[in-house]
Amino acid sequence: MKNDAPISAEKTSIQVIERMVSLLDALSRYHDPVSLKELASVTGLHPSTAHRILNDLCITRFVDRADTGTYRLGMRLLELGNIVKSRLDVREAALEFMRNLHRITNQTINLSVRQGDEIVYIDRAFSERSGMQVVRAIGGRAPLHLTSTGKLFLSIDEPKALRAYITRTGLAGHNKNSITDVAKLERELASVRSNGYARDNEELELGVRCMAAGIHDDSGKMIAGLSISAPADRLQEAWLGDLISTAEQISAALGYVPKLAK
Repeated sequence: MKNDAPISAEKTSIQVIERMVSLLDALSRYHDPVSLKELASVTGLHPSTAHRILNDLCITRFVDRADTGTYRLGMRLLELGNIVKSRLDVREAALEFMRNLHRITNQTINLSVRQGDEIVYIDRAFSERSGMQVVRAIGGRAPLHLTSTGKLFLSIDEPKALRAYITRTGLAGHNKNSITDVAKLERELASVRSNGYARDNEELELGVRCMAAGIHDDSGKMIAGLSISAPADRLQEAWLGDLISTAEQISAALGYVPKLAK
């Protein structure tokens, strides 16, 4: 009898999720806002149950309540869908190019995206023979100002957004090489904008250097960064051209067309 409560609670939670999904699926079949009565009918839920769940979905913005007391899918789904789409698309487009770059360098190749004040590693091509311990696995995170890809994203921020980032993070460092001074970071970002690529000189991890180039989608937005990580004494400047070229090839695969210089 003692185990009945947890099992019952788990079953109830799953049942609530199933009902939420059934309501979202039902809403997806309608172009116009739908009444509570209609949703209860097509899902087989009691109107009071459907109303309670829809109210929770409205609070979390998965569903919008129209002025007429009807319901439609919410913008939160679009936001999440766009995040998933950008990650899946860029991973699929980048995979073979990352493997080719890895074959050239025999070093770790990272694909990262920005999420708030951090970058998130979403894919990686590496070999144990590179001689460098891979510390950040796929799904790992790191501060923007301490990483080469993070600097790419900070370099395209508006001044107001950059100041807000500095205030929120305090530019906390990981070691003696970390950039924790505002003026130094601003000079670094100016260099990134001028050169079109970014570096991490043992600022995140001692003994590891990185270089990164941006990946753009068909709208011209930078959606990811491609980077080479290597032991500090093995990173070769000759790889920079290969890195930039590979990032450009991935961008082209995503439909990006560079603007012609005037």
